[in-house]
Amino acid sequence: MNFARAVSTLAGLTMISRVLGFIRDLLTADLLGAGPMADAFFVAFKLPNFFRRLFAEGAFSVTFVPLFAKTAHADGQEAAARFAEQAQAVMLAILIPLTVVLLALMPLVIRVLAPGFTEGGERYDLAVKLCRITFPYLTLISITALQGGVLNALDRYGPFATAPILFNICLIGGLALTPLFPNAAYALSWGEFTAGVVQVLWMMGSCRRAGLKLKLRLPRLTPPIRRLFTLMGPAAIGAGAVQINVFIDTMIGSLLPTGAISHLYYAERLYQLPLAVIGVAIGTALLPSLSRFVRSDDRAGAKRLEARAIEASLLLSLPAAVALIVAGQPIMIALFARGAFSAESAVLTAGALAGYSAGIPAYVLAKTLSAAYFARENTKTPLKFSLITVALNTVLALSFVLILHWGIVGISAATGITAWFNVGMLAWGLNRRGLLGMDARLAFVLPRIFLATLVMAAALYGIQIPLAGWWSSGLAHRAAGLALLVGGGLGVYALIIVLSRAATRADITGLLRKERPA
Repeated sequence: MNFARAVSTLAGLTMISRVLGFIRDLLTADLLGAGPMADAFFVAFKLPNFFRRLFAEGAFSVTFVPLFAKTAHADGQEAAARFAEQAQAVMLAILIPLTVVLLALMPLVIRVLAPGFTEGGERYDLAVKLCRITFPYLTLISITALQGGVLNALDRYGPFATAPILFNICLIGGLALTPLFPNAAYALSWGEFTAGVVQVLWMMGSCRRAGLKLKLRLPRLTPPIRRLFTLMGPAAIGAGAVQINVFIDTMIGSLLPTGAISHLYYAERLYQLPLAVIGVAIGTALLPSLSRFVRSDDRAGAKRLEARAIEASLLLSLPAAVALIVAGQPIMIALFARGAFSAESAVLTAGALAGYSAGIPAYVLAKTLSAAYFARENTKTPLKFSLITVALNTVLALSFVLILHWGIVGISAATGITAWFNVGMLAWGLNRRGLLGMDARLAFVLPRIFLATLVMAAALYGIQIPLAGWWSSGLAHRAAGLALLVGGGLGVYALIIVLSRAATRADITGLLRKERPA
């Protein structure tokens, strides 16, 4: 599968997952709102998912895929399968005892994760109970990620990209069964656990269909496995600066009044949409393709591929970021202001959304630029930059909250600002090594993308004025208003892009055309 087809496959499946995720979030907001029960659930939800994004889908994927592909290229697919089995055995030997220990120590974990939750209080007690239901998901999703890494390395991207769809279906199913549980938070938590089981079974079947059946083995620290886990440590932080910052946001948010964690969560869900559809799709497809250029010692081809990935990243992420900043408030009110989620909560969440959204292009570019390091098995350099980013985010967030009293807006703004520092350092490091993908086409396109984004922002602002009363009206007015807002913004942006010759229709459909090592 070529790069363009891989990106389109991943983006399409991710979009389906995100649509289901929005349905899940709408139901969650309707049933949980932004009160104590919602705060407790979102802490329980984020704990295993933080480690999932950091290690299972982050560090493990970016280190495992190049090593698996390298083994398959040098020694054949059978040897690569044995490598995957050994990695799986060591992962299980670490994760199962870790899960058991953390389940026993969950009260202490909650005190660290949410220091603002009062011990013995409603949020604290519920968070402990819910985390004990959700945390085993970490082990299940880690095995899913390993099997997905195997298939991605073989250019089979569909099965792993489908796993999040199953996740959202399970959580929606849990919400539908809420009457069978004490409350919706328990229903969602058991839905998350069930999703882990379903995803493992799905990936096992997908591997078998691909002719790979990963057997259970006793763990052995062979030289390739030691190499894998040596690279994983730095990669966990190097690839996960955004996730670590969101984790810190939750900790700081627990110190604010009840509802702050919930507002941050709903804002995070909206800005994660373009990040997942664009950033994850491009980053996931870029790593195996870039690794092939690196193995072939084709530096010019690698830089050309990186330039196209940067172009695609900004072409898609910059308008998404500006749209969520300019139209965030009507979007939040139209989507979420119903049931237990008040219009006031929607306005507060829109403020947090603006802060996060300012960093969307940076989050996407970070995934693109990091792939250039990981394809060369360099995990230490992104680690250094991420440590600086995390430290800066913590200082800025605390300053904005404690000194300037910006509340959740300060927390999200710190994350958005520091994301750009991370991208600047990643680009500087690649440029210093002569590896940054910049060419004449990229220099021609970038100013036109900025121009189209500015015109779109003005159009979005203008469209909102006559629709001001629609956002708090009935479902039909909300849906029509969102359609006009989104459709109008997209139309104006696409028109300027084409008129300015930043991209033709053929470029848009085949921007990331097939690239192969020379």
